[in-house]
This record gives sequence, C-alpha cells and structure tokens, in this order.
Amino acid sequence: MTTNILGFSGSLRLDSLNRRLTRAARDLAPAGLDISLFDRLAEVPLFNEDLEAVWPAGPGSVDELRGLVTHSDGLLIATPEYNQSISGVMKNVVDWLSRPDDAAALDGKPVAIMGATTGSWGTRYAQKELRHALTAAGAIVMPQPMLFVANGERAFDTAGRLADPAVERRLVQLLTGFHRWIALVSDPPRLVASGA
Repeated sequence: MTTNILGFSGSLRLDSLNRRLTRAARDLAPAGLDISLFDRLAEVPLFNEDLEAVWPAGPGSVDELRGLVTHSDGLLIATPEYNQSISGVMKNVVDWLSRPDDAAALDGKPVAIMGATTGSWGTRYAQKELRHALTAAGAIVMPQPMLFVANGERAFDTAGRLADPAVERRLVQLLTGFHRWIALVSDPPRLVASGA
C-alpha cells in the first residue's frame, strides 16, 4: 500500500533551496512513499477571518490546499529561515490549515520538517518555530530524524539537483523515518495489561 505525502516549501522563490529540497525528496522517495508537491503558496491570501465568513472553506487556493492536506497521509515541509524564524508565507499557511477550529486540516496530521539555508545553522531556529506552530495547530510532528541543510548552496548542482551524498543520505533517512512515523501514529500499538 502506498503512503501519499504532500510536500511544500515555505519559500516563494521559484528556485529556492527549499523547493530544490522538496523536489529531491520527491525524487528520492523510498518504495511505498509517493510525494506530490504543492508549489502554489503564492496564491494563498493572507489569513483573514472576514474571508472565512465569505468562503467557509476558504478562497479557492486555500480550499484546494486544505483538500490536498486532508487527503494526504502526511505532510513534508521544507522551511526557509528568515531572521531566525519561519517565513511569513509559512506562518500564513499554518494559520489557514489550523482553521476552522472544528475541522482543521492539520489536526492529527503527521508532519516531517526539513530545511536548507545558505547559513551555517541549517534552519534550526525556523524548524523549532515551525514545530511549535504546527503542534499548537494539532499536527503530530515527527521528532527524529531531523534534516538541517547548512551552506545549502553547496548541496545542489547548477541544475538544482541534490549533489551532496551526505545530504542525500540524511534525506533518505528522514523519508524512511517519516514513512515509519506515519504508520506508527496512524495505527498506534495498544497496551494490554498483564493478567487481563
């Protein structure tokens, strides 16, 4: 049985390091894991409850994204790091997907986070912030393994393909771990009392 993952990057740049990272994840997905990418976050308007009043499901791009998230088995998010935090785009997406309160697309959704940056810290601050926001929205964020790609401009070739074997190995480890994480949180083991 195939596990369907929706992946996206929190950067709007067409050739950002994090879009490259999501494409690499799609291309390196292990057997049994299918990763589809959503590259249209620029079409998602700023969150506004007045828009919710007009469109309860959200404007078209929001409704589509919510549907994709709801019907996926998990989310793979590549976050950039801006000023030691997540991008405004990423926060906006979390805000939309955390609504409405009684039917949030993120509620109970398994999520894996990764990120690439030109800096030496590899999106550590942004991943911490994103993990906090996603958890507050009800997502079940995978604690390990983590993927922090530092000096990301060196990890990709001039065509934008992943060219660093160490990063590739860690990305495959993250994807394999995420596949197991989804299975675990989707069907948690049951504890049976001894002598019962």
